[in-house]
Amino acid sequence: MKYKIVVNRDACVACGVAPNLCPQVFVLGDDNGKTRVVDEYSKTTTEEKSTGEIPEDQYDCAKEAAESCPVQAITIEEIQ
Repeated sequence: MKYKIVVNRDACVACGVAPNLCPQVFVLGDDNGKTRVVDEYSKTTTEEKSTGEIPEDQYDCAKEAAESCPVQAITIEEIQ
């Protein structure tokens, strides 16, 4: 099972919660300081959005980070 991660970087306030809770999946970007998916799992990254795919073993970590985001800028969905 794989999961699609989307970080709405326009909504992100760069508080660092996601990278702190789940550094295997999220990092603050060098470009604008906002959260993005790490290179290992990244598909596309722009100033507005970062998307990626993670394996099932990273889901719990990513879900905790998404749920802890104060502006709900991270979504996760199962890939069929």
